[in-house]
Amino acid sequence: MDHIVTVQDAVTAFADWMEPTDAELNAIDAEMPAILADVDLIDAQIITLDRTPTELDTQRIRRARRRLLAARRDLANRTAGVSQPGGAA
Repeated sequence: MDHIVTVQDAVTAFADWMEPTDAELNAIDAEMPAILADVDLIDAQIITLDRTPTELDTQRIRRARRRLLAARRDLANRTAGVSQPGGAA
């Protein structure tokens, strides 16, 4: 006979003490412009999945891609001087 047991990680995966820290929330806030720009690009690409892209669709994708690259560049420039905890010395 096999015994059914619970997996401790699955049971405690959403425990109250596992909330994100302030540092993690600040990191998410810092990355939010890049995340939103990525969502805009994906939305523009999804629109063209079931049809031939028009010139407007092409411009929308190009513009979304430029916004994403600019947001990633800004994020990289902002975090370039910040040391990450737990990194190698």
